[in-house]
Amino acid sequence: MRVPILLAGLVLLPCAHAQDTQGQAAAKAQGQKTDPGVNTSNPATPTGQAAEYRIGPQDVVQIDVWKEPEITRTIPVRPDGKISLPLVNDVQAAGLTAMQLAGVIREGLTKYLTNPQVTVTVTMINSRRVYITGEVSRTGALPLLPNMTVLQALSTAGGFTPFAKMKDIYILRIENGRQTKYPFHYKDVVKGKRQEENILLQPNDVIVVP
Repeated sequence: MRVPILLAGLVLLPCAHAQDTQGQAAAKAQGQKTDPGVNTSNPATPTGQAAEYRIGPQDVVQIDVWKEPEITRTIPVRPDGKISLPLVNDVQAAGLTAMQLAGVIREGLTKYLTNPQVTVTVTMINSRRVYITGEVSRTGALPLLPNMTVLQALSTAGGFTPFAKMKDIYILRIENGRQTKYPFHYKDVVKGKRQEENILLQPNDVIVVP
């Protein structure tokens, strides 16, 4: 007979907070030109606490079941949003927090085990991505890490090409069905200036280096 124990679900990764920005005021003060038809306003800043991270397809999760090594494993979430485990077979993971997924797995295992202790950890976020294009050494998609800024994302691109216009970098974001453009003056930001331009990235943002 197994000793009864309690469920322990672990939520690892909170979603990133959006940071306060003043780019619009700065743009006006500097007489900054904008493209016609492109919204260049600044990101809205939510005042509430960030919601718990919800698992997405292609994320990697670690499932730990105490004293059950044959069930414990690290597995990717399939494109259909599910994972497969011994005894419980297919389990819906996408859209759930780590604690919710732990609860679903525990419920399925209670048919075979006595009060199993289940811990779920999100070890890799692949469902949230941003993109870098233009005059950098490495273009393409990269995983969006919690609280990742524009400068941090650019640091993964392997440097600029000799033709890069670092003062003309910008970020494209879809907001309310419209494309929004945020300027990013690289040399100023690395010198500690224009810090309001080093915004927190959101899924599917595109960093353009002309």
